[in-house]
Amino acid sequence: MATSVTLSDVAREAGVSLATASRAINGSATRTVRPDLRERVLEAAQRLRYTPDANAQAMARGRTTSVGLVVHDITDPYFSSIAAGVTAAADAAGLQVTLTDTRHDPEREVELVRLLQRQRARAIVVVGGRHDDEAGNDVMRRTLAEYAASGGSVALVGQPVLDVDTVVLENVAGAGALARALHARGYRRPAVLGGPDTHLTARERRDGFTHAFAALGTPVDPAHVVPSAFTHEGGEAAMRELLAVGADVDVVFAVNDVMALGALAAARDLGVRVPEDVALAGFDDILTLRDVVPGLTSVRVPLVEVGRLATGLALDAHAEGPRVRTVPTEVVLRASTPDRRA
Repeated sequence: MATSVTLSDVAREAGVSLATASRAINGSATRTVRPDLRERVLEAAQRLRYTPDANAQAMARGRTTSVGLVVHDITDPYFSSIAAGVTAAADAAGLQVTLTDTRHDPEREVELVRLLQRQRARAIVVVGGRHDDEAGNDVMRRTLAEYAASGGSVALVGQPVLDVDTVVLENVAGAGALARALHARGYRRPAVLGGPDTHLTARERRDGFTHAFAALGTPVDPAHVVPSAFTHEGGEAAMRELLAVGADVDVVFAVNDVMALGALAAARDLGVRVPEDVALAGFDDILTLRDVVPGLTSVRVPLVEVGRLATGLALDAHAEGPRVRTVPTEVVLRASTPDRRA
């Protein structure tokens, strides 16, 4: 029987997660287990006659000094700013960062986590919004659980749907605050470059913005919510589509700054002046905006601090269950959305 019993069987018998069972039996360089939980796991292992995997024990105790960082696009200043925070926190802990780029490919994201597991990374920080895809999320959830069971620890920047410690951005509140600020400046005919329909970050920002305008009595015309890729090219294509149909709008909200920069490029190429002909706003307040003319209105996210916070969660050795840390946002009004009130 001993050869057929798995660690998952022990975890189920003890009523704990696979990661907790692994830490109790194999040890961990980054996390501890409460004494009562450890005793429960060891008793379950004894009842089932479970034999620990020597390789797993060696890996758990022999972690490298590397922190794995998984981002969706390192050329996007949103991700590179968070990476700066991760690197600073890792440096402070005497660790190095191994940076990987998914290229917005969910399957590649899973493979990168598995690669970092094989390289025995001490911790992994995953940065990027999730999709409305339970099957895909479940694959990633199980992949992270397997990595944790081998002795590693994980933190995510995005939506708390993977059963790991997560840093959550106030996307809905930030987009709603932006809508109210624009309405207060006299804007009544908004449009949204909404990103992918299934992208949860894009959806949160899109919904926060449209719901706030609707509550103010000036709902966004559904025809003026244009889906697109969550990239510069996506913002450019969506802006071209919006302008091609002659949409009667006075302000365009792109659900991230990189898309807003694509929208600005499209407007200039088509001879549409920002902000004289149409105002423009984004979200994230990336560092690149300091060089943009006109200055782009955005919703500020403390991106470097987000990276530091996520790394701290991943390296914290005293947590038993998934924790959520919420990061507030702030509207920053600039020249791209001048006051339209008469």
